[in-house]
Amino acid sequence: MEHFETTLGQANIASIIIFFVFVAVTLGITYWAAKRTKTTKEFYAADRSISGFQNGLALSGDYMSAASFLGIAGMVALKGYDGLIYSIGFLVGWPLVMFLIAEPLRNLGKFTFADVVAFRLRQKPVRVASSVGSLMTIVFYLIAQMVGAGALIQILFGLPYETAVIIVGCVMIAYVLFGGMLATTWVQIIKAVLLLTGATVLVILTLAHFDFSPTALFHQAVDRYGDAVLSPGGFVTNPWDAISLGIALILGTAGLPHILMRFFTVPDAKQARKSVFVATGFIGYFYILTFIIGFGAMVFVGQDIIIGVDKGGNMAALLLSEAIGGRFFLGFIAAVAFATILAVVAGLTLSGASTLSHDLYVSVFKDGKTDEAGEVRVAKIATLCIGLLAILLGFAFKGQNVAFTVGLAFAIAASANFPSLLLSIVWKRYTTAGAVASIVTGAGLAVLLIVLSPTVWVDILKNEAAIFPLKNPALFSMAAAFLVGVVVSLMKPEPAAQAKFEDEKLRTYLGIGAE
Repeated sequence: MEHFETTLGQANIASIIIFFVFVAVTLGITYWAAKRTKTTKEFYAADRSISGFQNGLALSGDYMSAASFLGIAGMVALKGYDGLIYSIGFLVGWPLVMFLIAEPLRNLGKFTFADVVAFRLRQKPVRVASSVGSLMTIVFYLIAQMVGAGALIQILFGLPYETAVIIVGCVMIAYVLFGGMLATTWVQIIKAVLLLTGATVLVILTLAHFDFSPTALFHQAVDRYGDAVLSPGGFVTNPWDAISLGIALILGTAGLPHILMRFFTVPDAKQARKSVFVATGFIGYFYILTFIIGFGAMVFVGQDIIIGVDKGGNMAALLLSEAIGGRFFLGFIAAVAFATILAVVAGLTLSGASTLSHDLYVSVFKDGKTDEAGEVRVAKIATLCIGLLAILLGFAFKGQNVAFTVGLAFAIAASANFPSLLLSIVWKRYTTAGAVASIVTGAGLAVLLIVLSPTVWVDILKNEAAIFPLKNPALFSMAAAFLVGVVVSLMKPEPAAQAKFEDEKLRTYLGIGAE
């Protein structure tokens, strides 16, 4: 098995054909969706016409990003058992979203999560603060996807990195600009089906060599790399780091703007809950597959070759597909990985555009008075700007390890967005000042601590020792956001917000007044 020669880096005809078919089909869908997308409700929320099952598939499509597929498989291939910490963290956040967030969100909001936070508070300050939290999360998430996309196309098509980033940016702008949420949803559904199918076939082909016994596969890995691959501690050695990372992944899920936005596309709260249930099933199944793919790559490809192709191990799944399925299968899996990035980037761009147009343009600059056409126009201009920003960020972060930017996006979501969202739904005495202070503290502290952490201060800025010892700041930044939100609210009560709490509760539980 050691004599495996990879063809990664040469243009793969199969993957280029499959990729162009995917883009052609999805642009066809965009054309179809564009004819049905005129009003703001159609642009942001697909006219609330998506069923719970479809939305569940689209949610899983939105969530199973390149970091999940390529990153976790690579982490397992290089670190063994500890690679699972990300997949478990990414998964465990979902029941929380289902029981705490999905129903109130669907009943209270219209298009963005800021609608919920601002429901009984003063609109302008809350929306400005929420927008900052949302946009920071989206930008860091975008960096990871764009850098991943550039590296992937560079390896697959033999194109220069910059050209690759521009291609991704342009296709994604086309999806969102013309088709809005309807096109984005169907791109995500198609991508989820392709990804689940591809990963399932990859696992079946891998386990076929071991009489379909995962245990035999693990034994083989232990024979080659020792017992360490099946024991914890290979990746996260500091328990505080493990807790902090866990908090970011679990609670960050409940604060990701592009995930929360999907709950507004279903007709009612029951379908919102159903969509989380369906998504949790698909995502859980997918993460079990990534674990076997990681160990398969460890056994069939070997850690030295995986590191030789990409230091971060991001190409492990692709190398495995080539080792056991040949070049055509590599082409299919590569095209799927690429479709994954496109769908996630489209979702991110749409949520960024809705934040700029719905939260800032309409609610802050226009005092809530808007004509539909004007709002959609601003959303489209915002889409173009975010698309161009994504391309520039892709250039700027060339060659960076993308894992830390995804971790940072989750840390900001858990610190800036989640505390204010939860407190505004469940705590009567929450005030506008408390919400603004909580969001600003969470976002600011998360970014500051990441810069001072080993990931940036030592690895990127090349200083001797980190000022802040943990790699992930969520434990401190989220606690601070909750604390500041509570203390500021208690110091300066807001009777008007308390008075509206009963109305909010009725609407949260019964959906009275929700669209």
